[in-house]
Amino acid sequence: MSAILNLQAIKDAPLQLDPYPFFTLDRSINSEKVDNIINAFPALPDGGSYNLEDTESAPAFEEFTRAIDSVEFRQLLCEKFDVDVMNLPMMMTLRGHSRAKDGRIHSDSKTKVLTILIYLNHDWNADTGRLRVLRSQTDMEDYVTEIEPGPGSLLAFKVTDNGWHGYPSFVGPRQSIQINFLTGEGANKKHRFFHGISAKLKKLRRRL
Repeated sequence: MSAILNLQAIKDAPLQLDPYPFFTLDRSINSEKVDNIINAFPALPDGGSYNLEDTESAPAFEEFTRAIDSVEFRQLLCEKFDVDVMNLPMMMTLRGHSRAKDGRIHSDSKTKVLTILIYLNHDWNADTGRLRVLRSQTDMEDYVTEIEPGPGSLLAFKVTDNGWHGYPSFVGPRQSIQINFLTGEGANKKHRFFHGISAKLKKLRRRL
């Protein structure tokens, strides 16, 4: 069993079905590890998503991502959501900053089977920026629950047509890792390609 992820707590977290299958956890990372992982979060100079492999990771963060990409974690998700992700491609992306345009209501691409978000901030004192599980595509206030993006808080959900989520606009540091299990290798290559191009364009703009 992983010494980093709190696998028993993940296993015990109740699955909710309204408005779509999801579960949340306030502390998905063992308490003695979480501060080191947050401190080791890669430096991301801009907003938007970055492929994990396009960043420079310290050993503590590499250990954390290896714990995510493990048989134990996959098996728990299979049991929780009654889907087989054991052999599906896994994509990890990082976000370090929230921009004014981020957080708008959306549902994830159909090329994604499961989405897991783990927030990596020491604390959260802002009034906005909390992710909401929404009932509606149009109403940010019609939500089932909201997740504070604190030290190791987690949201995992099955990707569905009505899987609306978003958060009230926040501008500033907001660190997270997103884990997606994808429908196949074609989808994996496509997502990684576009995230990689985006990162290169951001780097080019900084040089100009």
